[in-house]
Amino acid sequence: MHSPTTVPNPSAMLPMTLAQALNEGYACQSLDPARLRDQLELDPGLRGLSDAMAQTHPHLFSATQVFLSETAQQTIAATVTAIERVALLSGYQQQALAAADPIARLAWGPLGMFMGYDFHMAPDGPKLIEVNTNAGGAFLNVALARAQRRCCEPMDDATLAGAAPMDLNQRLIDMFWAEWRLQRGPQALQAIAIVDDNPMGQYLAPEFEMCRSLLAQRGVTALIADPRELSWRDGRLWHGHTAIDMVYNRLTDFYLTDVAHNALREAFIQDAVVVSPHPRAHALLANKGNLVALGDTERLREWGVCAQDRSLLSSVVPRAWRVTPDRAQTLWATRRQYFFKPVAGFGSKASYRGDKLTKRVWNDILAGDFIAQRLAAPGERRIAIDGEPRQLKFDVRAYSYAGQVQLLAARTYSGQTTNFRTPGGGFAPVVVVRESSRSTPAEPPREWRECDAVGSI
Repeated sequence: MHSPTTVPNPSAMLPMTLAQALNEGYACQSLDPARLRDQLELDPGLRGLSDAMAQTHPHLFSATQVFLSETAQQTIAATVTAIERVALLSGYQQQALAAADPIARLAWGPLGMFMGYDFHMAPDGPKLIEVNTNAGGAFLNVALARAQRRCCEPMDDATLAGAAPMDLNQRLIDMFWAEWRLQRGPQALQAIAIVDDNPMGQYLAPEFEMCRSLLAQRGVTALIADPRELSWRDGRLWHGHTAIDMVYNRLTDFYLTDVAHNALREAFIQDAVVVSPHPRAHALLANKGNLVALGDTERLREWGVCAQDRSLLSSVVPRAWRVTPDRAQTLWATRRQYFFKPVAGFGSKASYRGDKLTKRVWNDILAGDFIAQRLAAPGERRIAIDGEPRQLKFDVRAYSYAGQVQLLAARTYSGQTTNFRTPGGGFAPVVVVRESSRSTPAEPPREWRECDAVGSI
């Protein structure tokens, strides 16, 4: 049985990359608020959305961007592809599905939209922190990417990560039709429901409206619904008098076990509606217990994972262990090296840094179903607030489909986890810099440098 051990930090003395130097030395202000308002309100029906969000979501968007090296971008893309390649293997699937609700064994064809792979940027490269099947924020980050100005000289050799900003919404909307065809072939797609519990009370509810608007522009009936508003009758899923063909699933009840979700669950089981993302995608990719296997090189070898993918995953996926009674003493003694996460959790709920643990919380962890993941520190980004420098943390989310990254976005914050409550923090666009363009950034004239906007990306 593999057990956690104390290991040295091999990256402690690595030189700083250009992207790190820019993140920690340039407090750039690249957001154009007027342009962001225009991008959030592209549809006339969304007028007023920006002003409303300024009141209700004051820390949703950062005014700065996050820099990433080309090497890190390529590593992230390769990791996403490698993980989804591993998820196709029978040995991996048997283990992952055995730990999930039986509904996850249903495979109707769709792959799962809006995958989200979250990374911390360590000195020796990206580290995978978790995987999500209904990653929020994609449409909001497209609007944010379109609202940036080139703000400083180091950005002359930089590009926004992902496709050209004007192409991104099209990529996201194309996923709906790709998923539909995988289950329904050439049949016409007529009605799509965006489903979440109390959808308009969700923090990212504004993007539901943005998504609905974009879908309606493609000629389908698009609506936002609470699952309690859905009914199962006559072999169809209904919202009032509208028969629903497809559900964009934003629920965090990943296996649809809540009684309030019975109509959706039955329609899915009966192949009466296309659901994406779906229970199988969560079981194979987003269940946190999978992080234990993905970081276990020997187990990957036994399943037939190629040497190249094993090497990549061993460097990117921090080792993790299930918290079990036989490991409890060792994990408690070395807790400062770990982040403890519930296997069935989401959004950092009930997750704890080991150095913050109390005995009471530790007892709760032992009584629950948790993993201990080796701590990988987040990246750091210097920002300016009222003319004063401030250091925030950040992670990078890769939105993907079919194993291919579509968009990279960062979340800047202070505290233990991302929270959208940090002044100056929030979503931030990722800008990729070529390490070969210059060995070090131009030296800031002060301890930090606030850059002025001098043009558009």
